Amino acid sequence: MQLRGISRNATFRGVILAAVAALTACSSAEGSRAVPPAGAPAVKEAGSPACTATSRLIPSCGAWWGMAPEVFTGAPVEQALHGAESRMGVAADVLHVYHRGSELFPTPAEVRLARDPARPRLLMINWKPSLDRTWAEIAGGALDGRIDRLAAHLRRTFPERFFLTLHHEPENDVDPSSGSGMQATDYAAMFRHVVLRLRAGGVRNAVVVMTYMGAPNWAAETWFEDLYPGDDVVDWVAMDPYADDRVQDFDGLVNKTRKEYPQWPGFYRWMQARFPGKPVMVAEWGVFERPRDRAFKRRFFESVRTQIKRYPQIKALLYFDSPQAPRGDTSFDSDQGADRAFSELARDPYFRSTPVPRP
Repeated sequence: MQLRGISRNATFRGVILAAVAALTACSSAEGSRAVPPAGAPAVKEAGSPACTATSRLIPSCGAWWGMAPEVFTGAPVEQALHGAESRMGVAADVLHVYHRGSELFPTPAEVRLARDPARPRLLMINWKPSLDRTWAEIAGGALDGRIDRLAAHLRRTFPERFFLTLHHEPENDVDPSSGSGMQATDYAAMFRHVVLRLRAGGVRNAVVVMTYMGAPNWAAETWFEDLYPGDDVVDWVAMDPYADDRVQDFDGLVNKTRKEYPQWPGFYRWMQARFPGKPVMVAEWGVFERPRDRAFKRRFFESVRTQIKRYPQIKALLYFDSPQAPRGDTSFDSDQGADRAFSELARDPYFRSTPVPRP
């Protein structure tokens, strides 16, 4: 069965063929190991004294370790993060928070966590600019006052570098019908408009992330490639994969495939071919409980530790920690085995090698 998006989109077809060709070129000794992309930052040995972060927050060694802590519990962000860090036995490099509409960010609590003198943290701020305006309306200037107000707030309160993603996971919000204002091209226009408006307002410290869902069925859509807003407004690319019943380990998480789409190579492989010069973030990942297999979370976390180095373009891994996620419990310490494996993963030198830049 041929992928719909491939049969109708020459650009997308070229990307997939490039990815498949790259995989074919790998030696049998390498197996499924990913090849470092051309133009990617050099990878130093973990623990090297030269490990630093670039102006785009790319760590030169290993990858950032972060999380969205205790989501949907109602806990204030400081309590949630300190609680999660206590539970896993180590501090996070990156705190993932969510804002929408006219909310100003970062909040005072988020600023305190970022500037903690004992353990500074990077912020990954996830902003949905509006819940009632279409992408086309935002691109046309309908929220310019809101964007300008946010830019002024950021200039006054937070000069530090931070990650910013806009309306993450847009795929399932696309309405391809003519005039909907929610076509994929409208998303790209909205994204560009917001980023350029913020920059014009003096916001130069936002490291911009484009966040995809990371699912093969959405990549099959004919409009999929039209979502991308352009290299000049995107610093990192990200995916939000979850370990559902189809996924057995980390390899399967970041390179999900489906038999219905035999030509789809997996999201990491696609990103590697499509964005060879950009760092990849796993901006949300979670492992659901399997009542019939209580050891699954433990085994999965162990697989991350053994397999992460196969993916050198992944430079940040942010866990979605929630006992009440929409599709199940993704808390990392739902049993002793999972808790121990996750804590060992969080303390792995691969995630401890580059210090977070101090304010």
